[in-house]
Amino acid sequence: MILNKKRIRLFISIILVIIASLVALVAFKDFIFEPIVHPIAKTAQTIEFGIVTDSFRIDRDEVKPGDNLGAIFSGLGVEQRIIDKLNTYTDGVFDIRKLRSGNTFTAMMSNGGDNKLKYFVYTINDTSYVIFDFRDSLNVHTDSKEVVRNLKSLSGVINSSLWATMQQAGTDPNMAVALSNIYQWAIDFYAIQKGDSFKVIYEELSVDGKPISIGEIHSAVFAHVGKTYYAYRFEQGNVTDYFDEKGQNLRKEFLKAPLKFSRITSKFSNSRMHPILRIRRPHHGVDYAAPKGTPVHTIGNGTIIKASYAGGAGRLVAIKHNNGYTTSYMHLAGFGPGIHPGTSVSQGQIIGYVGSSGLSTGAHLDFRVYKNNVAMDPLKMESPPAFPVNEKYRADFDSVRVLYEKNLKLIK
Repeated sequence: MILNKKRIRLFISIILVIIASLVALVAFKDFIFEPIVHPIAKTAQTIEFGIVTDSFRIDRDEVKPGDNLGAIFSGLGVEQRIIDKLNTYTDGVFDIRKLRSGNTFTAMMSNGGDNKLKYFVYTINDTSYVIFDFRDSLNVHTDSKEVVRNLKSLSGVINSSLWATMQQAGTDPNMAVALSNIYQWAIDFYAIQKGDSFKVIYEELSVDGKPISIGEIHSAVFAHVGKTYYAYRFEQGNVTDYFDEKGQNLRKEFLKAPLKFSRITSKFSNSRMHPILRIRRPHHGVDYAAPKGTPVHTIGNGTIIKASYAGGAGRLVAIKHNNGYTTSYMHLAGFGPGIHPGTSVSQGQIIGYVGSSGLSTGAHLDFRVYKNNVAMDPLKMESPPAFPVNEKYRADFDSVRVLYEKNLKLIK
């Protein structure tokens, strides 16, 4: 009887525990129990040229003078049967004959005992490279690095030349070329003066954090001989041009000069002492001194009416333009590709090269302009502008102009 009572008490105790547990579950029915998860630390991967390189031994070098791809591969243990068929693997992808001395390459070797070449990457230039994938059968393809565009500003005062000013400012000297391309219709860069100044807002292109070149120039202002020249980059329709503050196109019917960089040695004159004949006679042109072989560009669209040897003028190209204008380019060393009478040429096209043919004391270009067969001073010629900002884009242009004008004023 006593044993039964003990069993009854035990049974009741178990029932009470179960009831208490059920009550607790009901009371905390909204509580969500989540398992404790310990995060696993991830190892950072090293990636180059889109390849995870952690499992490779990396060798870097540069192409030496006289090197060829076959010799480089042989030194890296590539089988001769593959080297013999390199042209087949690279056909249509990369010309292995264009390997350039000084360009770098990266060899990725297996870390195992076999020490085999798995990837070979040749850097073509700052942005492009070619990958030779040796993991299975050789596969060759090209790729490029991401180019980052950063908006930059620059200002300077001319002390000697625009080129030298860029070098002193520590910027890419090609900025001088970019500015001369924009202002070539408005400013004679052979006559810029000490004290002239400029401000520029432009894109700097960089790869892997290293600046590689200049991108688009968005706006600029150039102060030259007391006059200020603005340039705002603007796209109307599908055409992009540079316009001044009034919406007039900086591009004009004629370039200011037929050479990119040189110096004037003789100006337009009705009485000049000829350097060889030693007599005074008219010199109805402008002489530009430049190294032999310097490209000569036509200042405007037109048709070649003469391209031949012309006695004292040496090799000469004459071009007929619209509105009665004719230009001639004398003492050339040779003619540009495809230049002969009847050929149509476009503004800026190379029509010849600076030389010293004919009656000449040294390499230079004698450049002449005629209006209705009457000689005129090329340095005083006014050229009509190309199309201005279209009225339907005027509001958009004004918004762009106001923004860039404000930012240019902030540049010291």
